[in-house]
Amino acid sequence: MAETYPLFDLLRNIETRSRSKALGLPQREALRQSWSGIGFRMADVRLIAPFGEVSEILTLPTLTKVPSARPWVMGLANVRGTLLPILDLGMFIEGRKTVRHSRTRLMIVNQKGVMAGVAVDEVFGLRHFYEEEQTDMFPQVSQQLMEYISGAYQQNEIYWGIFSMLHLCQDPQFAEVASRA
Repeated sequence: MAETYPLFDLLRNIETRSRSKALGLPQREALRQSWSGIGFRMADVRLIAPFGEVSEILTLPTLTKVPSARPWVMGLANVRGTLLPILDLGMFIEGRKTVRHSRTRLMIVNQKGVMAGVAVDEVFGLRHFYEEEQTDMFPQVSQQLMEYISGAYQQNEIYWGIFSMLHLCQDPQFAEVASRA
């Protein structure tokens, strides 16, 4: 006669029930390619700057006016010991002054030897986009703004233009801050 081991039988019973109710291993999903950038707003247009083209985001500091400067030069600011020109993106591109309010932000760029603060209406922070959200379509914007847009993404009904801070800093007019008197 075979010996019975009640504890062993109980463990075997628990194992059998556990296996019958266990979920399968998760299916291996393909990784989705994504692209990240800093989302911001200029007037009613949503834009994204490539992640590596913006080094910092700040509230607008105290500015010192620069005499005989172009209208898009808001002034100079001391940012942690570095004297930076603060430039109004809306005024430079479309001749529309960025209104200072609680959401106005300064995007610090350091591209190809040009270090400046670029004032924008609002910053949305880091945004992530999947490659299937990339689109050739972009809402009607001024030709001046389109010169700095290299592509777009669409998430739901919102279009985001890829804005090149590098191209902005390489624009000879952007560096020409002295007024032509």
